[in-house]
Amino acid sequence: MKIKIILPCALLALLGFTACSQKTDQTVEQAESRINVDLNKLHQDIKVLASDEFEGRGPLTAGEKLTIEYLAKQYQTIGLVPGNKNSFYQAVPMAKVTPDQNMQLVIGQHKFKAGQDFTARTQQVDGSVTLDNTELVYVGYGINAPEYQWNDYANVDVKGKAVVVLVNDPGFATQNDALFTGNAMTYYGRWTYKYEEAARQGAKAVFIVHQTAPAAYPWSVVESSNTGSKYTLVDSENNISKLPIMGWIQHAVAETIFTDAGLSFDEMQHYALSPDFKAVSLPQSANLTLNSAIKNAESNNVVAMIEGESRADEYIVISAHWDHFGTKQTANGPKIYNGAIDNATGSAATVELARILMQQHKIKPFQRSILFVNFTAEETGMIGSELFALGSVVATKNMVAMLNIDGMNALDAVDYILQYGKGLSEMEDYLADASKKQQRKVKMDPRPQNGLFFRSDHFSLAKQGVPSLLFMSLGDTDPDYIAHRYHKEEDDYSPLWSLGGMEQDIKLIADIASTLANSEHWPQWKAESDFKNRRLQDKQ
Repeated sequence: MKIKIILPCALLALLGFTACSQKTDQTVEQAESRINVDLNKLHQDIKVLASDEFEGRGPLTAGEKLTIEYLAKQYQTIGLVPGNKNSFYQAVPMAKVTPDQNMQLVIGQHKFKAGQDFTARTQQVDGSVTLDNTELVYVGYGINAPEYQWNDYANVDVKGKAVVVLVNDPGFATQNDALFTGNAMTYYGRWTYKYEEAARQGAKAVFIVHQTAPAAYPWSVVESSNTGSKYTLVDSENNISKLPIMGWIQHAVAETIFTDAGLSFDEMQHYALSPDFKAVSLPQSANLTLNSAIKNAESNNVVAMIEGESRADEYIVISAHWDHFGTKQTANGPKIYNGAIDNATGSAATVELARILMQQHKIKPFQRSILFVNFTAEETGMIGSELFALGSVVATKNMVAMLNIDGMNALDAVDYILQYGKGLSEMEDYLADASKKQQRKVKMDPRPQNGLFFRSDHFSLAKQGVPSLLFMSLGDTDPDYIAHRYHKEEDDYSPLWSLGGMEQDIKLIADIASTLANSEHWPQWKAESDFKNRRLQDKQ
């Protein structure tokens, strides 16, 4: 009788045999290749999150409670651990700020009407902010960008003053690729940057001149977005460092102001394109009383984790915002904005990614940790991600990279993947490698002038130096979506969706995440920017 002796892998390795380890690796690869996206579960999660029962997933509503508890339960069932110490939640202190529209802006001898001619709001937790014969200064595009050798604030003191700025950046205005990035908007073109830089300069108010083409939306969007209630993250000093007055003015209003000052707005707009531009003090003063109703409250991010084995303090972040617009009261009764594509698809995808990656982790543990975050209040200003980026859960210096999902392709699979931003970071190389494995090409953002890279939650982390990718397919495979369902009541779940696009993108994201989770590489920023400088500070 033959006796079969089975030696352990460790002993075989000592004897110089490699078959055992090769077999183990093959087993891992085979098991990973068999892991599929569960389309039935995806359908179910989207259906639940986008149901009327969840009331449009508005922050600070009963819909929020249902949403965050649903997501936390899914992660817990999959086997993930709480991502914020012993909790699946991160509290987000917020203030609901509602500006009183019974105000008027007086500049010189002209009186302008709220909503119709201008908008004004604040992020300061202050019931009343005033401009009282405040000096007015035109600062061109309001940009201070050392990497482009551009500073509209050079040799001017705007502390306590009101500034008038143009929307977008000089590259868009000239369509010159050698100036900024030409048609593609940089962050310097975003209205958020205009307010942030003016606050750093000590200004009391900013009035952005609206023009439809460079803003990428009509005045009606500005009016609807700035005349109602907005949420803001609240810091320990009640946001005293934030810009006191955040305003917009109609193009015609700007023309009136400049004409009254003896200047041509068109000529001043052209002057702002010159590297030799110098800020222009206007002879008029500005007067405004901005009263706001303030209501403090607390919302929540959802945070779950797969803990790495050898480098658990290095994190790959996978994210999507859970919120939408909730329920709006109208003359015809309540209307629920279910946000099925934006962003029930993204939240459902993070759960499915957690399931897939947890299965891989059980077969062969990841070396780095993977953090799954569903953010609150993205639709009202990326508030949940802004708090997360402050690092109280995980320091940004420990975040290797971020993969953020905001609206997925619920229809059939396509032969490309969209890339937002160009030449920004090495994360673009990971995207190219993963798409090549799927025999897909990388397609650049078809609307770079809209600056979508700067308009979702990953950007809060990018500003803190974390290289990031945005996965978004809003309207790219469904031309009808933007016109008739985006941010509208009609963004509802459909059982007829094939989810082929979601399936291929989830697999792609899982590939990138697992590659990074087993790597020692830290993706770097390519372009010179504040983001790159911020990461370099963390690594010093």
